[in-house]
Amino acid sequence: MNTPDPLDQATARSWLATAVAEARAGLAEGGIPIGAALYGADGTLLGRGHNRRVQDDDPSVHGETDAFRAAGRQRSYRGTTMVTTLSPCWYCSGMVRQFGISRVVIGEAATFHGGHDWLAEHGVEIVLLDDPECVRMMTDFIEKNPALWNEDIGD
Repeated sequence: MNTPDPLDQATARSWLATAVAEARAGLAEGGIPIGAALYGADGTLLGRGHNRRVQDDDPSVHGETDAFRAAGRQRSYRGTTMVTTLSPCWYCSGMVRQFGISRVVIGEAATFHGGHDWLAEHGVEIVLLDDPECVRMMTDFIEKNPALWNEDIGD
């Protein structure tokens, strides 16, 4: 795995703000508030997106996959960073591994602990920010929409 340059906290938080804006957009559309963005090795925003499972009636449109698709074809994903408001599920973790995305910045893993430990074990750099806004957004959503949340996580 090609590791990108070290990521400072200011950049990580700035990139997370893009994902949070996407999560808010998804919530405003009546969906699940999970947002993501894919950044190039040079810091260029390649794509951004949000969970649209509800809006598109498509269980495969997670925040990370939406951002990945918005980025379009890249010659290589080595050195790229996926930024997500929530720890990636196994589906999205598999995508990160399949395409060789080098780093994942995670807003929070308190409400859902996805596959980020597995990613770390396989050489993906994990930056877990424990962002209070991300936690609050998901906690509020889960409290108001438990059935939809359980559907989303496969319970």
